[in-house]
Amino acid sequence: MSSIIRRAVLGAAAALALSSPVFAIAPDRQGLDEAWWTGPLLASGASTLPKGHALIEPYLFDAKPYGRFGADGKRRSAPDEDNIGSSAYLLYGVTDTLTAGFIPHLGYRRAGGRWSQGLGVGDVTAQVQYRLTQYKEGGRVPTISVMLQENLPIGRHDRLDERPNDGFGSGAYATTLGVNSQHYFWMPNGRILRTRLNVAYTRAGDAKVRGASVYGTAKGFAGKARPGDTLLANLAFEYSVTRNWVAALDVAWQRDAATEVAGVLDGAAVQRRYPVSQALILAPAVEYNFTPKVGVIVGARIVPAGRNVTASVTPAVAVNWVL
Repeated sequence: MSSIIRRAVLGAAAALALSSPVFAIAPDRQGLDEAWWTGPLLASGASTLPKGHALIEPYLFDAKPYGRFGADGKRRSAPDEDNIGSSAYLLYGVTDTLTAGFIPHLGYRRAGGRWSQGLGVGDVTAQVQYRLTQYKEGGRVPTISVMLQENLPIGRHDRLDERPNDGFGSGAYATTLGVNSQHYFWMPNGRILRTRLNVAYTRAGDAKVRGASVYGTAKGFAGKARPGDTLLANLAFEYSVTRNWVAALDVAWQRDAATEVAGVLDGAAVQRRYPVSQALILAPAVEYNFTPKVGVIVGARIVPAGRNVTASVTPAVAVNWVL
């Protein structure tokens, strides 16, 4: 064998050896403290706040319909609207495993060529979350928490005869029981993929209704409405591009049972049953984290498919601040 052939064979063997898993240079593994997170647009975290610490996370959004899906799943046209809203998570670490707080809601709407009279107050959500398990690096057990929410119906929902766009409440108490989980995975390039899974079920009570209301009743109506139960499942992904930048995506499915309305209008009995609705929800977003405790997220909640539900795009921005 000539010296040229010998050198070529040895060089190929060396290249093959260096390319094998034994000799390959593994990418740097990102540490948990090297990844900062704000959280995806929709899915709630499973962790609880340390005792004595607080979280403030205000959201600003505008839900704009681009159609409506019928019972057959086909999209049809819908009137142009703006449903501008704001929600703010105000949470406090009671203990290391128990977090409690409130989520107030505000709204401002344009529909039918008219705006609401002003900034409207919606219902308030009271929330407690208890952590059952805590993820440890290298372990298989995710962080898991049980969440309990109660809707406090302080927002206006009926007597909207003169201002139909001023309804931002439901008029009904509603209890939500949910389970939140969170896990970490390391990708082949060493970057972290954080996942969240939320499953929640909501059951509402009756709402007294007088006149025009958010339930589609007319002036002179007197009766009650019962919102249908809701089942929501949400799987979210966050990819740590750099320490500061994160790409996020929520994939959710929501089913709302039939809402029933019963009462009297002009001396005649009225009964109405809104059909069951289902929606596929996507929420792509980008996070930028200034510090481990301060970050901002920008994205959109999109309903691209469903039945008996509004097709909508909801741009949103939120700031996450842990104190």
